[in-house]
Amino acid sequence: MIALVRAPALLLAFLIINFVLLIVCLARPFHRDNVHIAGKLYGLMSRVMGMKVIVRKDPSVDVTTPYVFIANHQNSYDIMTICKAALPGVVTIGKKSLKWIPIFGQIYWLSGNILIDRKNSGRARDTLDVAAKRITEKRASVWMFPEGTRSYGRGLLPFKQGAFRLAKATNEPVVMVTASDLHQKVKWNRWNNGVVIIDIAAPQAMTDDKSMKEWMAHFHTQMEEKLRELDSQVAELEKTR
Repeated sequence: MIALVRAPALLLAFLIINFVLLIVCLARPFHRDNVHIAGKLYGLMSRVMGMKVIVRKDPSVDVTTPYVFIANHQNSYDIMTICKAALPGVVTIGKKSLKWIPIFGQIYWLSGNILIDRKNSGRARDTLDVAAKRITEKRASVWMFPEGTRSYGRGLLPFKQGAFRLAKATNEPVVMVTASDLHQKVKWNRWNNGVVIIDIAAPQAMTDDKSMKEWMAHFHTQMEEKLRELDSQVAELEKTR
């Protein structure tokens, strides 16, 4: 019964948010803060879904400094949870096919995000060059999902090299963004779908004391540990709700 109310409410919220974002993006296309605004607005939909999203940022993260953000990618609810953590000056790297989704795709492109052709490895490498140029010339940060796809409850998937190659090429620190477990958490017929905690960790420079594979393993282990820590904190918070 609750789903019959929630579904049209979520659709209405999505349409209104996209309308507002389209106006913002048309008024200032490719502005460095468009993604930040989009993340905040899409995050409002979490309330419709009965979720409380808590974003925690390490004080050493400076919104005026470029970083390579790496985040865990769980399911379709990410748009209203972890995307809320997108800071000012952040752009994302997404599939080129997103551009053709009516309205949403155009907003994604006009927000200044970088589109990648995953089927063409040569063009994918060119996209990393574009991302590096965006970091060095515009002092923007780039947000990537190093798993490369949604995990759908399979745990933290192996990381791909792209984000770490980008960090190494630009000599910019890596910042982990970790969201607590979302798998099977959201029930459409339940008013209260609990708490989601998103942690923005302190920046870490990829120094020369580790190889690329060692750094990838390092961040994968750290994100797994942070995920367990956040899940434990969520369990404690939900006892009191």
